[in-house]
Amino acid sequence: MAAFTEYADHDALSLASLIAGGDVTPEEVLEAAIARADVVNPHINAIVHRLDGAARGRVAADLPTGLFAGVPFLLKDLGACQQGVPMGNGSRLWADFVAPLDFTYTERVKAAGLVVFGRTNTPEMGISWTTEPVANGPTRNPWNLNYTPGGSSGGAAAAVAAGIVPMAHATDGGGSIRIPAAHCGLFGLKPTRARTPAGPLVGEGWSGMSSGHVVSRSVRDSAAMLDATHGPAPGDPYVAPTPAGPFLDEIGKDPGTLRVALHRTGLDGRPLGAENAAAAEAAGRLFESLGHRVEEAMPEVDTVALDKAARVIIAGNLWNAVAARYTHLDRTPDGSDLEKATWQWAEMGRRYTASDYAAAIAMIHGTGRQLAKFFERYDVMLSTVMSRPPAKLGYVRQDERDLDDFIEVLLGEMPVTPLFNMTGCPAMSVPLAWSADALPIGIHVGAPFGREDLLIRLAAQLEQAKPWFDKRPTL
Repeated sequence: MAAFTEYADHDALSLASLIAGGDVTPEEVLEAAIARADVVNPHINAIVHRLDGAARGRVAADLPTGLFAGVPFLLKDLGACQQGVPMGNGSRLWADFVAPLDFTYTERVKAAGLVVFGRTNTPEMGISWTTEPVANGPTRNPWNLNYTPGGSSGGAAAAVAAGIVPMAHATDGGGSIRIPAAHCGLFGLKPTRARTPAGPLVGEGWSGMSSGHVVSRSVRDSAAMLDATHGPAPGDPYVAPTPAGPFLDEIGKDPGTLRVALHRTGLDGRPLGAENAAAAEAAGRLFESLGHRVEEAMPEVDTVALDKAARVIIAGNLWNAVAARYTHLDRTPDGSDLEKATWQWAEMGRRYTASDYAAAIAMIHGTGRQLAKFFERYDVMLSTVMSRPPAKLGYVRQDERDLDDFIEVLLGEMPVTPLFNMTGCPAMSVPLAWSADALPIGIHVGAPFGREDLLIRLAAQLEQAKPWFDKRPTL
């Protein structure tokens, strides 16, 4: 079998087109992905569970005639179960867990013709913006191996940036699609609440704050993947607004003249670091050059109350998951197989009351209405994903820091991303800027509830104005 040496030159849709046209076989494409993983994964530790044999069996059989038929793919090792396959959640507590069934999202991935050959690293329980779990070891940023690739979908982003796959599954409960996309020079879209399914074992992720999608090198792959996976499953507790048409059809459509609210501070008033502030200002000038109207503005929200609400909601969900796992293992919960901050956060969930949880839900729903009012005056919000360029590995230690210190470090670098999880609105990271140390800086753009179509139109416009596809690390 001849080596497919041009593999990394294509996005997922291009690979699917080559396969459909007979220019290359699914076997050749899969072997190219496996070969790339063999070369780079020992350096970046992006994939923590390989499924090469199952993937080879899949391409040897008749693949579905989906949009991505024959394209290699990776699932995050958190939240997307595969029947009969281990899922570790980045945690020693789940070391021996084997998924009893495919999640709905996994079923849709398979129906699209994607070939899953591995699962990617994540921080324990997905609660950090870096990917350094004790269970699996740290994932390294392909742009500089001393730096974090972000989190919690750090393994997914590192794998895509390193050329193992053109796109990979990711989830986002506080920025976990957008942050690793920003750290690794990729496009990352967090969909509207309930746009993609979370079931069948759960109705929603983190009480509606978490959404699943992908990180990708091209905007069109993200749009097409949303077409392949969106929509409610039977029994879902609520649904996202029905899109006007296929998301892929939004590529190339004129977004119109947008009213852009630019902000150079976090929602809590803390200023962005110098390089990120300059990146936000440069993005504003780029938006103006494309005909959009940019002015400084930011919604007024009670960040102290929002932070408390998020802490309560995450704590409750963590305790539910941890307690259920201990029950399954017939053990008394003691935190011995969990990292320090994880256990402290979960224990907090045991202590909060039902009233605390109800108040937290009321708080985020009220903030959603405030943000909706703001979006009556502006079409999108513009900033940077993080307050500074990527940090070195070891800066955030989930296994060593006390919870309050851990959360303060997390929130201190996240100027805006959690707002779009708590309100359910869509948002994206676009790779438009780079630091003096040649590390990516992601530009954050948020839109009103249900308006992924607007973000995709704008992202495609930005991609054409300032292309990034061929900008890749030399790893």
